[in-house]
Amino acid sequence: MNWLSFRCVLCQQKLSIMTHGLCSRCNKKIRRFAYCGHCGCELVQEALYCGHCLHDKMSWDRIVIIGRYIDPLSYLIHRFKFQNAFFLDRTLARLLLLALYKARRTHGLILPEVILPVPLHRFRHWQRGYNQSSLIAKCLAKWLKIPCDNDLLQRIKHTHTQRGLTAKERQKNLCHAFRINPKYQKCTYKSVALLDDVITTGSTLNEIAKVLREVGVEEIQIWGLAKT
Repeated sequence: MNWLSFRCVLCQQKLSIMTHGLCSRCNKKIRRFAYCGHCGCELVQEALYCGHCLHDKMSWDRIVIIGRYIDPLSYLIHRFKFQNAFFLDRTLARLLLLALYKARRTHGLILPEVILPVPLHRFRHWQRGYNQSSLIAKCLAKWLKIPCDNDLLQRIKHTHTQRGLTAKERQKNLCHAFRINPKYQKCTYKSVALLDDVITTGSTLNEIAKVLREVGVEEIQIWGLAKT
């Protein structure tokens, strides 16, 4: 029910269920697609692996995404990330939650021990005022009853924006950008989910996954809001 007249964050129509954030009409406009459960490439039908995985092997094991980074999903993410619309956290988190439920059916996804938001460098965090991935992760942690660890990973290198860079330039830009927090004497997690907003080449996630592999993490899932 919606006694307080909450409205769709896109079209402003009154919502049937206030917690959804999006009306069913706007929700249907999100470009969802069948994808490879390992690398995220678009496929004709859902599958766990595809031909792209043989050519470009990722450092992670599973991937879950809401849809393509085009409107209206790209508009919501841009507002959330760059226009201080942090109130969109529940709306975007719910869309990702539904994508996770679908991945359990189509890809046999098993939920991990912990959710790890991709960290921001402290200067970028100060500029923005919040870590958008962390806000999404906190919502999912509550709904899925999985812990969210904001301290394990640290971004120690302040890199330039990844937008407009080639895959090779992105990889060079991110070299040695992440580490395990020194206060953790030992990482006890065996299965984790790395949560990021937009997945382009996967360079950031590959770099973090390598760091996690070095401390004994066996299964790494990628949870993303959108893929370009």
